[in-house]
Amino acid sequence: MVDRKIKAVILAAGVGSRIKPLTDNCPKSLLKINGKTILEMMISHIQTCGISEVVFVLGYLQDQIKNYVKTQFPDLVVHFITNEKYEVTNTGYSLMLTKNFVLDSTFIKFDADVVFDINILKSLIASEYDNCLCIDKNINLDAEEIKVIIRDKNRVVKASKTVKPLDAIGESIGIEKISSEAAQALFSELELMMKDEQYYQEYYEAVYERLIEKDVPFHALDISGLKWTEIDTQEDFMMAENIFSQSA
Repeated sequence: MVDRKIKAVILAAGVGSRIKPLTDNCPKSLLKINGKTILEMMISHIQTCGISEVVFVLGYLQDQIKNYVKTQFPDLVVHFITNEKYEVTNTGYSLMLTKNFVLDSTFIKFDADVVFDINILKSLIASEYDNCLCIDKNINLDAEEIKVIIRDKNRVVKASKTVKPLDAIGESIGIEKISSEAAQALFSELELMMKDEQYYQEYYEAVYERLIEKDVPFHALDISGLKWTEIDTQEDFMMAENIFSQSA
């Protein structure tokens, strides 16, 4: 059984501009991969793993997501937060908005455009690490990926797009576990950052790095070999349909 205090945070405020026109009238998380929406697959995994409370950060076409979740998952305890500045902010700002719902809890944060094998989530929940990033080592790294450098015993030293591919152990896939202890420092740091509009476009990894510099331990969980993909482009979308096809 999962600790009942564990919650899920799903960041789903973005426009998904790189995959247009598929997102012209549909939020990216409601696109269907082989007949199932990205969100349906994600929430089903979350529920199967014993997590019953989910915090959503919404923005673009948010009513579609609200109606979908309420209809398809009536038993889920949900909290909807609106990022009113979704057009000019990024995932760091969206994560900051969840403070009042998860500050005293361990939580698992999901990017709403990641399709993944349930065993990734099971491994993350079971991991001995309090603060943990899921890392795929079997991947070709380029400028777009969040690349991770680790040192002894899987301790994360850096997680950023600016990391040189040759220095990185792998890619962070957009699913992390954050302890209730680290959450206190995380939200304090985020609120400090977001007082300055120059940080509006920062990804949440920027705050992880600030905590790492203050010696808050983050570790890498190797999920190499398990299926997952992030859907940013139409090419990613087609890849997801292939990876998660019924016959695969």
